[in-house]
Amino acid sequence: MEENKVMYHIGLKKEDIKGARYAILPGDPGRVKKIAEYLEDASFLTTNREYTSYLGKIAGENILVISTGMGGPSTAICVEELAQIGIKNLIRVGTSGGMQLEVNAGDLVIAQAAIRQEGTSKEYVPVEYPAVADLDLVNALRDAAEELGYRYHTGVVHCKDSFYGQHQPEKMPIGYELKEKWNAWIKAGALCSEMETASLYIISSYLRVKAAAILLVVWNQEQEKNGMEINTNFETEKEIQVAIQAIKNRIQKG
Repeated sequence: MEENKVMYHIGLKKEDIKGARYAILPGDPGRVKKIAEYLEDASFLTTNREYTSYLGKIAGENILVISTGMGGPSTAICVEELAQIGIKNLIRVGTSGGMQLEVNAGDLVIAQAAIRQEGTSKEYVPVEYPAVADLDLVNALRDAAEELGYRYHTGVVHCKDSFYGQHQPEKMPIGYELKEKWNAWIKAGALCSEMETASLYIISSYLRVKAAAILLVVWNQEQEKNGMEINTNFETEKEIQVAIQAIKNRIQKG
């Protein structure tokens, strides 16, 4: 890669990130500034399409915050270009819907692995190859959640391309398959459902960079189906704090 080449989609070049090794990845561009406010000396870098970025510091080290947009394709582009400019560690902070009855709105889920019911990762490696997180980053997130005293779950998450295919499968021509697979994932123990983590893990694995994800559960449709009290929670502060604490601890340990 040319040293000063600007990445076509994310609009950044290597010198912009000033040696940053870590990137925090929300999906929503509107959440980037919120995360940056937790950093030291944070400043806006650029915005292009779904990719908005800030640079700041944690424990004296430069950290990039950049949105991936919604879904696997835009996440894949972001990961590809971040790897080209030198980012080595990626932590997704996202939102999800609970699948197990004990996974409540407001809980955090640390994704050890992801079900690849989406299309992007299949254009990288065959579906038999697992989408798994980096163990060191998973442990760092878990330890940070413990340190901060936040309720969390660790395990497998479900990834799909169609939001409404999950929430309104009966309206889809392929609804019979969507319903059966959804029930299978629940029986197998999937904790929550979202749209980006499988692509993040597969592409990071292929590019030899580290990745993990921490997800806020905003609600649980299975609790509703079972007549349980329904709550929603869109407060992302806890997962942001966990991600930052995890990075801080890793930097301080050297």
